[in-house]
Amino acid sequence: MSEQKFQDDSVYDKYRWIDDLGGWRRTHHNNQLTAANLDETVCLMGWVQFRRDHGGLIFIDLRDREGLTQVVFSPEHNTEAHERAHAIRPEYVVAILGKVRPRPEGMANPNLVTGEVEIVVDDWKLLNTSETPPFPIEDRVEVSENLRLKYRFLDLRRPSLARNFVLRNKAAQSVRRYLDGLGFLEIETPVLTKSTPEGARDFLVPSRLNQGQFFALPQSPQLFKQMLMVAGMERYFQIVKCFRDEDLRADRQPEFTQIDIEMSFVDEQIVQDMAEGMVRTLFRETLNQELPDPFPRMTFADAMRDYGVDKPDVRFGLKLQDVSEVFKGSGFKVFAQASLVKLLRVPAGGQLSRKEIDDYTKFVEIYGSKGLAWIKVKEDGEWQSPIVKFFSEDEKARIAEISGVQPGDILFFQAGQVDIVNAALGNLRLKIGERFGLIEEGTFAPLWITDFPLLEWDEEDKRWVARHHPFTSAQPGQLETLTDNPGDALARAYDLVLNGHEIGGGSIRIHTPEMQQKMFAALGIDEEEARAKFGFLMDALKFGAPPHGGIAFGLDRLIMIMTGAKSIRDVIAFPKTQKATCMMTEAPSGVATKQLRELGIRLREKKEEE
Repeated sequence: MSEQKFQDDSVYDKYRWIDDLGGWRRTHHNNQLTAANLDETVCLMGWVQFRRDHGGLIFIDLRDREGLTQVVFSPEHNTEAHERAHAIRPEYVVAILGKVRPRPEGMANPNLVTGEVEIVVDDWKLLNTSETPPFPIEDRVEVSENLRLKYRFLDLRRPSLARNFVLRNKAAQSVRRYLDGLGFLEIETPVLTKSTPEGARDFLVPSRLNQGQFFALPQSPQLFKQMLMVAGMERYFQIVKCFRDEDLRADRQPEFTQIDIEMSFVDEQIVQDMAEGMVRTLFRETLNQELPDPFPRMTFADAMRDYGVDKPDVRFGLKLQDVSEVFKGSGFKVFAQASLVKLLRVPAGGQLSRKEIDDYTKFVEIYGSKGLAWIKVKEDGEWQSPIVKFFSEDEKARIAEISGVQPGDILFFQAGQVDIVNAALGNLRLKIGERFGLIEEGTFAPLWITDFPLLEWDEEDKRWVARHHPFTSAQPGQLETLTDNPGDALARAYDLVLNGHEIGGGSIRIHTPEMQQKMFAALGIDEEEARAKFGFLMDALKFGAPPHGGIAFGLDRLIMIMTGAKSIRDVIAFPKTQKATCMMTEAPSGVATKQLRELGIRLREKKEEE
């Protein structure tokens, strides 16, 4: 279209000359036009989702980030534009100039914002062609994840993924507005820092200028945000990239984003009130969803007792029950000799097939279980199970009384080490909840978990390690416990759980050098090692560090829950696979020998390594 043609049109001012678009300017996105825009002349741009040739008329669905609009090429309206439209193919990039008109009677699409209208084309411009994509750009087609990740730039065109990133942006802006309104300062902290391996493995970065020495990518800005509290910044936040070189799951990535928050002169309740307000505001502004006020609370001990995990999904029941006492002195040695015996009653679970039970048995093996015992109660009251012959009548009666089992139910049992029993049965509970439709989709159940153990025993290293991190304060009056019975000491720590996922975790920090040194001693870190790893922290604590605490939220995981995505890979623009590789860029990759030489690094040959 020439500039002169626009001069004859009353909408010329909307289409000022732009060299690369030939003078065309977009007036609306593809989800904006409704019956209120009838008879307006508009200019739309985007990708061709579908093309349909209905005899004399050609229809295309024009897609951009925001949505779809139906476009009609009519030979009666513009013969030349219609003739050229035969060349249009899916994923071509086009600009459309036309008039808004109502769709024919009975042809409206209530699933689209633009479903009442269509654009009859006056003229159109081809902005780019496209090769046939390796998979259809639509949500209803199943595509292997590896192929999607290899062509991630195409995968992101799919409407469902585009919506995820629109919501992610809204969420980030909501967080910034909320925290800014409370006087928080957004401050960036270093990405190249010191390796302090007291948790997951660090990603290391060799230094060219200081050969033989390494930076680490931060697992979190923990120490820097504590430095900012010592510096008097009082209220800090950052939406920040963090890095952990660990084995991956559906809700983990080697690089991830967290909302990092720290506050001075606070206790647990102040931090939790701030965090609750942020999450409630976030859900209200992005999903129009109201969350409870205040959030429910549960101790770590109660969570482990009733649910077997410290991040329980409380949208449904099915609590675990401890029946260890029933089998003390039992003739069934497997249960009698176990540290813990728990059961899970599933109402109407008797309908489960043997194959399903076998699949659940394989599932619990992931958590170290050696098997899955079960009892079905038939409609006539008979107990059906390979293990029931080992139970005394008294044991059966006590199990029935404790569990409340009814005809048609099934009981699942786990016996063994405490951590294995809890993990196996707690995670099986989630599988059962999904299988029997006990979880109402679109619901959100936030929950604070408190009173965590300060330390936990690392069987591999034979030492105590911090459950959260070594900068977490013990609860008041726990100093003697920390020295005499480290495993009994409780932390001033708190996690926020949502729908069975930990979305945030924090604590009140240690703010005196004396207490920090006692914590290091409990962890088996002597003064020399503490100075080498954390000398700058110990120095800072000597100069009037205020009481402080904070919390960090996993933004990726939070958005995954809000969008209903099955994996955080669906809410990260360019994620890694479960093997920590990028299918699109083929990273990580080898580097030139010259680069390694400059860093003072030589790779071991495979034969030498073997």
